[in-house]
Amino acid sequence: MDEEENIDSIPEGQPEGGQHFYDNQEEDSHDTITKVTGMYKDWFLDYASYVILERAVPAIEDGFKPVQRRIMHSLKELDDGRYNKVANVVGHTMQYHPHGDQSIGDAMVQIGQKELLIDCQGNWGNILTGDGAAASRYIEARLSKFALEVIYSPKITDWGVSYDGRRAEPNNLPVKFPLLLASGAEGIAVGLSTKVLPHNFNELIDASIKILKGKPFQIFPDFMTAGIADVSNYNEGMRGGRVRVRAKIGQLDKNTLAITQIPFSTNTTTLIDSILKANEKGKIKIKKIEDNTAAEVEILIHLFPGVSPDKTIDALFAFTACETSVAPLGCVIEDNKPLFVGVSDMLKISTNRTVGLLKSELEIQLGELEEQWHFLSLERIFIEKKVYRLIEEETTKEGVIAAVDEGLKPHITHLKRAVTEEDILRLLDIRIMRISKFDSNKAQDKIEALEGDIEQVKYDLEHLIDFAIAYFTKLKDKYGKGRERQTELRSFDNIEATKVALRNTKLYVNREEGFVGTGLKKDEYVTDCSDIDDVIVFLRNGTMMICKVDEKKFVGKDIIHIDIFDRNDKRTIYNMIYRDGKSGPSYIKRFNVSGVTRDKAYDLTNETPGSQVLYFTDNPNGEAEVITVLLRQVGSVKKLKFDLDFAKMAIKGRSSKGNLVTKYPIKKIEIKEKGISTLLPRKIWFDDTVQRLNVDGRGELLGEFRPNDKILVIQQSGKLKVITPELTTHFDEDMVVLEKWHPKKPVSAIYYDGEKERYYVKRFLIETENKEEIFITEHPNSQLEIVATDYRPVAELVFAKVKGVQKENQIIDIENFIALKGLKALGNQLTTDKLKQVNLLDPLPYEAPEEVIPEEIEVMDETDLSDENISLEDDGQITLTLE
Repeated sequence: MDEEENIDSIPEGQPEGGQHFYDNQEEDSHDTITKVTGMYKDWFLDYASYVILERAVPAIEDGFKPVQRRIMHSLKELDDGRYNKVANVVGHTMQYHPHGDQSIGDAMVQIGQKELLIDCQGNWGNILTGDGAAASRYIEARLSKFALEVIYSPKITDWGVSYDGRRAEPNNLPVKFPLLLASGAEGIAVGLSTKVLPHNFNELIDASIKILKGKPFQIFPDFMTAGIADVSNYNEGMRGGRVRVRAKIGQLDKNTLAITQIPFSTNTTTLIDSILKANEKGKIKIKKIEDNTAAEVEILIHLFPGVSPDKTIDALFAFTACETSVAPLGCVIEDNKPLFVGVSDMLKISTNRTVGLLKSELEIQLGELEEQWHFLSLERIFIEKKVYRLIEEETTKEGVIAAVDEGLKPHITHLKRAVTEEDILRLLDIRIMRISKFDSNKAQDKIEALEGDIEQVKYDLEHLIDFAIAYFTKLKDKYGKGRERQTELRSFDNIEATKVALRNTKLYVNREEGFVGTGLKKDEYVTDCSDIDDVIVFLRNGTMMICKVDEKKFVGKDIIHIDIFDRNDKRTIYNMIYRDGKSGPSYIKRFNVSGVTRDKAYDLTNETPGSQVLYFTDNPNGEAEVITVLLRQVGSVKKLKFDLDFAKMAIKGRSSKGNLVTKYPIKKIEIKEKGISTLLPRKIWFDDTVQRLNVDGRGELLGEFRPNDKILVIQQSGKLKVITPELTTHFDEDMVVLEKWHPKKPVSAIYYDGEKERYYVKRFLIETENKEEIFITEHPNSQLEIVATDYRPVAELVFAKVKGVQKENQIIDIENFIALKGLKALGNQLTTDKLKQVNLLDPLPYEAPEEVIPEEIEVMDETDLSDENISLEDDGQITLTLE
């Protein structure tokens, strides 16, 4: 900054010559001393207000920030139907916007990329890949037809002056559409910010019509990048709301995933970078990644053999930008003040403003039509009544005007306003040639046409709401095609990072010294783990601890069991026998672990000093083994050996004391017989909203599942598979059957063979598990019509009309039509006639064979094995006294 700028920038009243404005000015004791805090407060407030009002936050009236409004105004001034170089538009806009050309160019590119207001030509960048636009001198732009129709109306525009006072510019453009909600807006000001998410064009129009009709409505975001969004916590787009957005990930085959849509606020470059970083950190494990994105997104993720695609999809959502969370914040400018408002209120304000603008346009149109009618009526009187001849003898202007005025008076009683001097002067400007060729009938037709237009405008004003509804409907019909919703709305399930994290490191333990961790590579290997896992540790003295995976951590000496801990696992049951104190009695207990605090030691015994665990097993599915207990020879004990069945023990909490086994010392405990699960079969539901299995009772109940039970999945594409019901399984959108699999239950299908151009029917049993099979022919035109898993399905054939002849519908009993064949068999030809439709009817009655269920083990109630009901005879054998 030069010296002149320094002098000019000194605030008024500030001394020169090196003094500071906070120094005492002894020369003039009457001068007011201004402290720096006061000046800073005023200056900062001015700056903050300027940034908020003139830079970062859009106006509620038209949805534009100042730079955007000035760009649109410049485009209108330059509009001649042809494309203009963006550099020229930027230069023209600088007449109104007192900032650099770079900010104007960037703002214009952002408007153009939303494909609504600007018709773009050239390389304007790619929102999918994140590629920037070409230089402004290379790309061109003009206003779209939509912008010309809804944004501009000079006669009702609120005009102001530009920053230098040389030109008129709009304070607000008369936008007759909820543009702010359609385009979205984002900005960071001083002390506040705004983030209005974009919404769907057609849905906004539908909602505006509902507002005008007084009906309830809801609007949700829709993004140009598509993807899948969970808007359950949208909160009307206000502070505190949250929108979760996910990429659309499909499974091409067992080793390849395909991302075809990306989340809002990301692009393929940032998305791929996040995937590569997660792979480097060991969160996921991928072989390679390909980016084939052009006009549409296609990112291929190749997996190593043996890596679960379902688990990898969840891991992508948990650890990469494939899932993002967007925090909306509805902040706009209204009457030069920030207004925090929800999207529904924004739409109501916009809709009501549109109605007001339409009313203003109609009123102006009515005035113009009435003015045209008035002058045409005067013109007709002036010519037909030969009023123009009265001016022949007049020699002055005043005399001419007075003569015409006097001549018109007898004929103007039907006019709607008085005749003014301006009207007379316009009449006097009519040329003689026009008077000589005046056609009274044509003039009357014009007046009558104007009267019709006037009545129509008056009718529209009287029925303004209906007129506004028709206006919005016309916009949708004219511009709504191709603007259907792109972002799929769906509720998301919460993915637990610990369940999907790739276990890319190994956990080791030093049992004697009491250390666990990933750095103890010379010690005993336990299992693979990830750095976000928890570890559960049991010690010989009966204490238990949960801790995070670490490189090396001391948990306590004499470790008897260590594993990865899942706090939501209710089916892992621990079977334990412990001695109470150094020489006390022994107790048996079964328990699970939940609701624990990390790094806190829990005592699983009776908390007597010297207690010791004598026997311990962990059972992932609640198994209960039979053990043999051997006692030491003490006193009069005769039988030193007896069996004990854990299945007869009730499962209690970890803090329970347990039930008495013996008061004598135990020498040894051996497993006599491995146990089966004592837990009830697990009920599994399918939640169609999130397309996931669950055990929480959400959605449709699929059935009760034992450890070896499977589910059957059939797709419209003719593929099927039998899989283990894991809660992390992803299901394709074309799934048509999802049910518990019964190996003896046949599958029936009717399909169209694309090669032979015939319909076939087949019945088969599924004999392979965990393998995807296709049961229709693989011709591109082959198509599955119906598939049924009933024992005796029935189908209805609806024939197409051929040469005016309609054949009656035919009912097919599939069981009698075809015998069971192999899955790969072609099947039997169904008909040679052309079918219009195939319907699946109610099946014939059939009594399914009873399912063979293993005999359930009766789990005794807590009182069945209480201390009062159990005793030890002299020979050491447990005796159960049951009611």
